[in-house]
Amino acid sequence: MNININAVKFRMADKLEDFIIDKVSKLDKLVPDNLGAEVTLKVDKPESENNKIVDLKLLVRGYNLFASKQGDSFEKCTQDCVDALKAQIDKHKKDK
Repeated sequence: MNININAVKFRMADKLEDFIIDKVSKLDKLVPDNLGAEVTLKVDKPESENNKIVDLKLLVRGYNLFASKQGDSFEKCTQDCVDALKAQIDKHKKDK
């Protein structure tokens, strides 16, 4: 799966990039016909709590899935987005 990660107005650590790739690539097993994923990392207001935002878009042949989460760490937000997309994938498979 091709995973495109975009950090808006900051440089992300390699450790964070590896974490995101590890978590998002697990979605490849659930949707074998996916075309890739786009992950956007943003910091809302640096001085406030829960200021990290992760947007995760899974590009699938015929439709796209999207999740956005805000929290106190990019790792937690990424995991929450992956969990949300897993639920969307399950729902989409049941609807077919």
